[in-house]
Amino acid sequence: MALTLRDRRVRPVRTRILPPLGGDAPGLLLAVLGVAAAIAVHQAVPAVPKLTAAVVLGIAAAHLPGLRPVVRGVARPGLSMAGKRLMRIGIVLLGLKLSLDDVLGLGWATVAMVLTVVGATFAGTLWLGRRLGLPGDQPLLVATGYSICGASAIGAVSQAAGSEEEDVAASVALVTLCGTLAIAVLPLLQQPLGLDPGGFGRWVGASVHDVGQVVATAQTGGAGALREAVLVKLMRVVLLAPLVAGVAVAARRSHRRAGTEPTAGKRPPLLPLFVAGFLAMIVLRTTGVLPERALTLAGDTQELLLAAALFGLGSAVHLPTMVRTGGRIALLGLGSWLVVAGVSYAGVLITT
Repeated sequence: MALTLRDRRVRPVRTRILPPLGGDAPGLLLAVLGVAAAIAVHQAVPAVPKLTAAVVLGIAAAHLPGLRPVVRGVARPGLSMAGKRLMRIGIVLLGLKLSLDDVLGLGWATVAMVLTVVGATFAGTLWLGRRLGLPGDQPLLVATGYSICGASAIGAVSQAAGSEEEDVAASVALVTLCGTLAIAVLPLLQQPLGLDPGGFGRWVGASVHDVGQVVATAQTGGAGALREAVLVKLMRVVLLAPLVAGVAVAARRSHRRAGTEPTAGKRPPLLPLFVAGFLAMIVLRTTGVLPERALTLAGDTQELLLAAALFGLGSAVHLPTMVRTGGRIALLGLGSWLVVAGVSYAGVLITT
C-alpha cells in the first residue's frame, strides 16, 4: 500500500559539529572557568588573593545544585588531574621565586628562628591532630600546610604520601580559611604587640600560611614589612623539599613494616621528581641567567596553575563530611594557629 505524504515522517539529519567532551576535558575546562572567576574576584576585591578565591569557588561549585552533578560526575577526572599534576608543575615554578642569596641574606639568627617555628608547628600540629583522632592523613597535611606554605605544601606532601583526595581537600579548606582570617586579624595586633614594620613583616612571614596571604597581610605594614615578610616566607618554602623527601622515606618504611610495599615501579621516590625540579629552579634563579621578564612570566604562570589546582581541590570538599569532624578539625586549626603565631612572635622578639 502506498504511503501518503501525511504518513511519511521526514527525520532531520543531525550533524555533530564537535565531538563530545570526555576524559579530563570537562574538568579542565571547569577549572579554567574557576580561575577566571577567581581573577575577577581578586580584581573586584584586591584584599582577596587569587588562590584563596580559587579554593572558595571550588568548594562553592561542588555544592551548588546546578553544578554539583557536573563536578561529581563528568568533570571529576579533570578536576582531580588539575589538583595533582597542575599542582606539581606550579610547585616546580615556585622555585623561581627563591634565591640562595636572599635566604643567606636573612642572617643565621633569622634562619634559626624559621627552623624553630617550622619544627615546632609541624610537630605540635601532627601530635594534636593524632590525639584528636582525625582520619587518614589529615594531621600530617594540616601540619604541613601550617608550618610550610599552606595549600601548595599540602599538595606536595600529599603526592609523596599518596594521600586520599578527601583528606587533601579537607586540609586545604581548613588552612585556607585560617590563612584568610590572618589577613584581617594580624594587622590589628601589630600595635598591641609593639612590633615595628620590620618585626611585623618577619612575624607575618613566619606565621601566615600561603605566600599570597603573606603578601596581603604584610602590605598593611608598608614596603619594609612586605620585604621582610616575603624573605622569611620564602625561607619557609625552601624547607618544603626536605620535608617532602622525609615524607617519601617514611611512606616507604611504612609500606615495608606493613608488608604492603608496592612494586618497584610504584614505590614513592626518595626525592619526587617535582621536588627535584623545585630545587633546580632555585639554582637556576640563583645563577641570574633568567631575565626579569622571564621570571615575571613564570610567576604569573605558576599562580594560574596553582589557582586551577586549588579550584580542583576545593571542588573535592564535601561539607557534610567536614561537619561530622568539624569540631575536631576546627580545634586542630585553632591550636596550630596559636602555636605558629606564638612561637614566631617569640622568635621575632629574640632575634630583633
